[in-house]
Amino acid sequence: MVYSVSGLRLPCAPSVYRSSQSAFNGSTRSSSFSILLKKNQLSRKITAQNSSYDSDSSPLTVASKKVLVPGDQGDGSSSLTNELESPSAISDNPQVIHGVDGREMEDIKKIEVEEQKSVPSTLESNDEEAHAEELFAPLNRKVTNDKSEAKPRTIPPPGAGQRIYEIDPTLSGFRQHLDYRYSQYKRMREEIDKYEGGLEVFSRGYEKLGFTRSETGITYREWAPGAKSAALIGDFNNWNPNADVMNRNEFGVWEIFLPNNADGSPPIPHGSRVKIRMETPSGIKDSIPAWIKFSVQAPGEIPYNGIYYDPPEEEKYVFKHPQPKKPKSLRIYESHVGMSSTEPMINTYANFRDDVLPRIKKLGYNAVQIMAIQEHSYYASFGYHVTNFFAPSSRFGTPDDLKSLIDRAHELGILVLMDIVHSHASNNTLDGLNMFDGTDAHYFHSGSRGHHWMWDSRLFNYGTWEVLRFLLSNARWWLEEYKFDGYRFDGVTSMMYTHHGLQVGFTGNYNEYFGFATDVDAVVYLMLVNDMIHGLYPEAVTIGEDVSGMPTFCIPIQDGGVGFDYRLHMAIADKWIEILKKRDEDWKMGDIIHTLTNRRWMEKCVAYAESHDQALVGDKTIAFWLMDKDMYDFMALDRPSTPLIDRGIALHKMIRLITMGLGGEGYLNFMGNEFGHPEWIDFPRGDQRLPNGSVIPGNNYSYDKCRRRFDLGDAEYLRYRGMQEFDQAMQHLEEKYGFMTSEHQYISRKDEGDRIIVFERGNLIFVFNFHWHKSYFDYRVGCLKPGKYKIVLDSDDPLFGGFDRLNHIAEYFSTEGWYDDRPRSFLVYAPCRTAVVYALVEDEPVVVGKSEPVENLKTVEAAVEPVKESEPLDS
Repeated sequence: MVYSVSGLRLPCAPSVYRSSQSAFNGSTRSSSFSILLKKNQLSRKITAQNSSYDSDSSPLTVASKKVLVPGDQGDGSSSLTNELESPSAISDNPQVIHGVDGREMEDIKKIEVEEQKSVPSTLESNDEEAHAEELFAPLNRKVTNDKSEAKPRTIPPPGAGQRIYEIDPTLSGFRQHLDYRYSQYKRMREEIDKYEGGLEVFSRGYEKLGFTRSETGITYREWAPGAKSAALIGDFNNWNPNADVMNRNEFGVWEIFLPNNADGSPPIPHGSRVKIRMETPSGIKDSIPAWIKFSVQAPGEIPYNGIYYDPPEEEKYVFKHPQPKKPKSLRIYESHVGMSSTEPMINTYANFRDDVLPRIKKLGYNAVQIMAIQEHSYYASFGYHVTNFFAPSSRFGTPDDLKSLIDRAHELGILVLMDIVHSHASNNTLDGLNMFDGTDAHYFHSGSRGHHWMWDSRLFNYGTWEVLRFLLSNARWWLEEYKFDGYRFDGVTSMMYTHHGLQVGFTGNYNEYFGFATDVDAVVYLMLVNDMIHGLYPEAVTIGEDVSGMPTFCIPIQDGGVGFDYRLHMAIADKWIEILKKRDEDWKMGDIIHTLTNRRWMEKCVAYAESHDQALVGDKTIAFWLMDKDMYDFMALDRPSTPLIDRGIALHKMIRLITMGLGGEGYLNFMGNEFGHPEWIDFPRGDQRLPNGSVIPGNNYSYDKCRRRFDLGDAEYLRYRGMQEFDQAMQHLEEKYGFMTSEHQYISRKDEGDRIIVFERGNLIFVFNFHWHKSYFDYRVGCLKPGKYKIVLDSDDPLFGGFDRLNHIAEYFSTEGWYDDRPRSFLVYAPCRTAVVYALVEDEPVVVGKSEPVENLKTVEAAVEPVKESEPLDS
């Protein structure tokens, strides 16, 4: 997620079908706005032809017949639907800070507990429980009453939540706020246990809401308390709004049961288009079901159509490979399926599986983070304006194609992380959640609090019971159904603060984190979702995109933290952009070190020099900051280089290595940036007219810059190849030595005059010379352990586009005596603009002080060669 001053993530149209009062007439053809129509890439026979019904027909007339459902009590309601809902909102929960009187807080708690006493309990009899188990059987397993087949999964109860004060005693000054936050979390756990049967049951909302299949038919349920009437329409009933009218229970859940056909076939064929037609306070509207599992855009149409996706058993993809174990250190390849082709097109899950995953494996990354999975009607939103939260994007293929991709990654030993968006939702009203039941405050906050002014999107009300069910179930759905290995939660800063982190400079003052601006409901939701994920899926990974540095963010929940495994270290990328705008003479070694190491104790970080954010149109990648237009003409090896190219390639490697070496316990790279991908990302788009009348020019819907030129990194005749080889060597070095997660880290030198940085990570010693023209002979570097050291990575290696100034067969022997606060040291040659990594040779012990045969002893002088005339100078 981009926090940009300009207010634009990238030039994208604000809500293609933004709601106006007239937008609810159900018309699928009323908008004159034209967006790029996707190619039909579905491998299954899923029809999305032109509609056989007219949305502009007369208003819905509710039939007087009563639809019976399993468990019907004769009064139009179902005993099964009675247990679905708790009150629509738990509380308005004022944002409590550390200045609130303790007695007032207790009064608030008492009032809230009393309010919850009216909430109906979950299934109360064993008979009802057995009946529910049969009716709500998940789609991916056979209906059975043999409970021994299902392995129960439980979520541990909340802990005391007090260890955060031992980890960081300065938090004690904000104990009232933090204890209140934890008490809200515990109260929610207790309420969910009491009224829903626990967080494990609560997070399986997809087995109750939306379409659920049983042996006898299909049940469809939808929470839409603002609707006055509702009917299920689609291809299966010729879009007749009077054919399948739904019943409403007292909690605003609409329901209908469709029995199987006489021949036993399902009443809704696989691949059929479906929608829910509602009479709402804002008029008649047709909407895609909120829990839809697949949706597609028909050729020639703008709004998407919900698809009933339930292929026959023989056509469902069956996972063949076990999920990999969570690695000790994460090396993440951030990717986007649609733009992963070298050709100007929308790529597919299948092509990504066959072409990109083997590349990721070869490069040495152990995790792939996939963006834009949740369906989003506007391609240029980069997947961040989600319309259908449970549906994988149909642009790239079918749900089974996505499963095949994930299974192949697991076969290669690669974790698959999903870039999940729970921070906001699309403004679209016809194919999204906005104004779903005709009211402004359905899933979202009402009024201005429910709108993100910069992203032009809707903001969830995390204090609402059904919003919690929806989002928790969504987080579980992708892990359960698709076998994702974890998440990168997008826009968490926006969630945690009512100001959304916009135009706010976080200084680290704790008052910025624990005050009125903190959205406690949102933080409690993050605690609940981490609790659920880690309780049910212990190997799953959660990463939070937080720019604020919220304390306790990556502390376990039972200790009082928010519960993420990692925080994205977003400040590093911003710092590199700041530095790259300066002359080499103005780079400060101490400033670089401070930014890389400025992270909270016991809270792990994923570091990156640049992500997709820096590659978007309007911004510049590190390679472009360094080399600019010279990349167009001087990247061929058969042509002379330029000082700008030499400088750029050298610093590109150094920046990435020092970020990986010091920035955190994990590392991330956006696809293509490993070889310095030229130019920016520009999604196909037309001209955009802003509310103030100004126009942002489009690109005539071009795909030319919405792809990845992997062929450039593979070409042996281009200089891109050297940068790609270096990135690969970095990943394999970390795989072998595990330096990112080593407990031993010591920075022994940050010399502003020499422009030298030396640090230890595990048994490795990193030596960086950022000077633009000075190389140093017999440069002494401190070390901890005695013995022999050897070069294991050298950015000046000709394989990496370097100048071959170091002898890699040389051996370096430590000598006793304190230097740079280290008990030992050894001499090296440090050429300008190079990064060299030395490893202790532990399998060949050396007796310090004793002579060795001359033929076995290669001194450091053997590594020193005259500086070549081609040595890069200051550009």
